[in-house]
Amino acid sequence: MPTTTASTPVIDLRQVTKTYGNGKLEVTALTTVDLLVERGEFVAIMGPSGSGKSTLMNIIGCLDVPTRGRFSLDGVDVRTLDEAALAQVRLRKIGFVFQSFNLIPRTTALSNVELPLIYAGVKPKDRQARALAALDAVGLADRADHGPSELSGGQQQRAAVARALVSDPALLLADEPTGNLDSASTAEMMALFARLNAEGRTVVVITHEDEVASYATRVVRLRDGRVQSDERRSRPSGTGNGTAAHSFSEVAS
Repeated sequence: MPTTTASTPVIDLRQVTKTYGNGKLEVTALTTVDLLVERGEFVAIMGPSGSGKSTLMNIIGCLDVPTRGRFSLDGVDVRTLDEAALAQVRLRKIGFVFQSFNLIPRTTALSNVELPLIYAGVKPKDRQARALAALDAVGLADRADHGPSELSGGQQQRAAVARALVSDPALLLADEPTGNLDSASTAEMMALFARLNAEGRTVVVITHEDEVASYATRVVRLRDGRVQSDERRSRPSGTGNGTAAHSFSEVAS
C-alpha cells in the first residue's frame, strides 16, 4: 500500500455514482457525489430513508465499489482492487462500529477485541497488550475478562469500539452506533467518539438522529443520492484536548 502523510485525505470521493440493475430496472442510489474528509475530522452523514447514506457508507467502508467516479481511502485508490485486496484495506485502514454490537457470545471482551489482530497475524503477546490498551481507551479495562452477557448495552458497544480501534485504523466508521442504546448510553457513546476525535482520530458516523450528529464537527446531508448540504461546526465544549491520537501498534513495542 502507498505511504500516506498527514496531508493525505482519509476519504476522497470524486464524482461518485452508484447504480443498481440495468435498463428499465436501473436504480441510481448516488449521483456524482464529491466528498473530501481530512485526517482528524469528525463527520456525521445524515439523510432520510432512500437518501443514499447506506450506499455511501458501503462505498466508504470498501463493502461496495462505485459504478462511476473515483474513491481513494487513505491514499489507496480502491477502484482496481480485487476482493482480497479490498479485504486487506478493510482490515488495516477501517475500524467498523455497527448498530448491533456483533460481539462473539461466550467469549471475553478481551478475546473479542483481539480478533482483528488474529486476522492480521499479530503474535499472541502483542495482541493481548494492544487489546488491553484499546479496552483501557474506552474505559473497559476492568471488564476485560467479562463476556458480552455480563456487559450492559453501552459496555458492549464500547467493547465494539475498542475492537474497531485495536488495529490503529485510519478511519473509525460507525453505522447508526447508538441505535440499540438508551439515551444515557447514547450520550456516553457519542462523548467517547468526540473524545477519540479530539485525540486525533478520524471519525465518520452514519445517523438519522440530530442528537447524534450534534457531536460532530461537520454534518453532511444527503437527499435523493446527492449531497444536499455540508456544514462545518465548532467542536462542542468539553470533548477533549486535541492531543495526538494514541497508536495501539506501538503499545507492545
